[in-house]
Amino acid sequence: MSSTLTRPVAPAGPVRTGGSWRRTRILALPEARWAAAALLLFLAALPLQLLGAPGWTWGPLYALTYITGGWEPGWEGLKALREKTLDVDLLMVVAALGAAAIGQVLDGALLIVIFATSGALEAFATARTADSVRGLLDLAPARATRLGEAGAEENVPTEELTVGDVILVRPGERVGADGRVLDGASEVDQATITGEPLPVPKEPGDEVFAGTLNGTGALRVTVERDPSDSVIARIVAMVEEASGTKAPTQLFIEKVEQRYSIGMVAATVALFAVPLAFGAALQPTLLRAMTFMIVASPCAVVLATMPPLLSAIANAGRHGVLIKSAVVMERLGPVDAVALDKTGTLTEGTPRVTDIRPLVSSGLTGDALLTLAAAAEHPSEHPLARAVTEAARTRGLALPAVADFTSAPGTGVTATVDGRTVAVGSPARLLDVRTGEAEAGAAAELAVQLEEDGRTAALVVLDGTPVGVLGIADRLRTDARSTVARLTRLTGGTPVLVTGDNPRAAARLAAEVGIDDVRAGLLPQDKVHAVKAMESAGRKVLVVGDGVNDAPALAAAHTGIAMGRAGSDLALETADAVVVRDELATVPTTVALSRRCRRLVVQNLVIAAVFITGLVIWDLAGTLPLPLGVAGHEGSTVIVGLNGLRLLRDAAWTRAERER
Repeated sequence: MSSTLTRPVAPAGPVRTGGSWRRTRILALPEARWAAAALLLFLAALPLQLLGAPGWTWGPLYALTYITGGWEPGWEGLKALREKTLDVDLLMVVAALGAAAIGQVLDGALLIVIFATSGALEAFATARTADSVRGLLDLAPARATRLGEAGAEENVPTEELTVGDVILVRPGERVGADGRVLDGASEVDQATITGEPLPVPKEPGDEVFAGTLNGTGALRVTVERDPSDSVIARIVAMVEEASGTKAPTQLFIEKVEQRYSIGMVAATVALFAVPLAFGAALQPTLLRAMTFMIVASPCAVVLATMPPLLSAIANAGRHGVLIKSAVVMERLGPVDAVALDKTGTLTEGTPRVTDIRPLVSSGLTGDALLTLAAAAEHPSEHPLARAVTEAARTRGLALPAVADFTSAPGTGVTATVDGRTVAVGSPARLLDVRTGEAEAGAAAELAVQLEEDGRTAALVVLDGTPVGVLGIADRLRTDARSTVARLTRLTGGTPVLVTGDNPRAAARLAAEVGIDDVRAGLLPQDKVHAVKAMESAGRKVLVVGDGVNDAPALAAAHTGIAMGRAGSDLALETADAVVVRDELATVPTTVALSRRCRRLVVQNLVIAAVFITGLVIWDLAGTLPLPLGVAGHEGSTVIVGLNGLRLLRDAAWTRAERER
């Protein structure tokens, strides 16, 4: 396979307009334009040749195919020669030209098109990753409101903020810099940084991060880090560093590229030059050398590798897993350790009502309690409020009209429902204003039980008296337990849970799915350190995540897979593969399919090696007729190609699902 797959390609096309980065279009890349031209020319020439049209109709089209698709790898190969390196790019171009020289124009053109298309796809993937890294910077606002000594407000670019400045963060605004709350109370959505599914209450003394979204309260924040050193800026730096320093990946066959290339070129030159030196005739000597180049060219070896990989990629794609390259498909097989994110990966990423606990003294049923809470919460945009109203909607409950709705950050909501005052919110806050001691004690006990089970407790108060408690949690995916069990069997070790969520919630979920190694409360850099520590111990780590905070770990890992439905743009572009349908169970199946693919590649390489060795010995020891040499070469190519296509069948995916 072309080594352009592993060369870094400078992204082309993204332009920052109005504060956002435009995503690179594939045709903005020169590699893609040249590959598209080569493919179109090839598709135009092929039917003309097969239908028996005169050579002057399709010959120039094939010639243009060679030029448009082969000039860049050929040029790169010549530059490598200048550095005293012989790579497979140049070898493939020479083999294609050699095939054309002895009349096998179609074979050479097909080889050129395959190489050009592969290089274009890799260039596109690299450019899109760069786009997403740049786009991450848009999470941090461009401007912030800085407060002067007399309280005067000044709208300034965030890069002008310095440590010690005080900024005002209004409701609905993004925090302009990393800092600490001086005054005010609110709830801040910091899922982009920590992955926590619910907004976090913020009061004086609490830390806030640049790029996180403020709720309904106003905050005065003192800046504690320079904007260039904020957590969001460090995420960008970590992704770029991990992507740039990750060891160059190669397909299995490319690992022997240098030796094979040098050996084949040397043998071809010797086969041509030595007989001439002893007086042999030019034409038969050239014919023998060209025959040798054809039968010894790695076309069959390349196709021995690519059809199984591409077939596995196509099969995975049909089942909702996007594998970004053949290199990724090959790298998935050897993984022997797995690190899983929590929110949005093992869980659905959306809070749901899990418990409805009316107090006995209230006389309310579960539906009546939920109706009161949902009616009061209905005007609110808080994620917990949406969870409560969705639960009522699911049960088909009719919500009465409300009046006098108010919301207090960190406390909850209050509204008048059917002439009675209903409050829903934090037990710790609402119980401070309780009127019924017995009810308060019972409600507090229920809240503690729910929180010990990893739920978020929401107290419901009616006319000043607690009447019940709701438990809200991020729901575990239905296939989470079975996925963890399969990954454990495939890798020989239990996956590790790496999450920014609080330790209690993480431990509860880990116990449910069978994970005993829990690393909670992690910032993005902490996840990277955890992955690197595992890899320094000799493990090949697969990271599965979905958020911006997972992107550095996805980039640093041996292989990264992103959950597609709720995944951030950065995670989707940084990851090596994407679970498009959001089915977690496809992750171990894809790993098993990669291992089946690797075994098939080895089978094909053995078949190709047997054919090449036999034909080369025949050509060297006797006289191999050119048509027979071409037939043997093409025959081996067809055999390994058809063998690799077996992974296209649904049965291959089914067997991978059963693999232990």
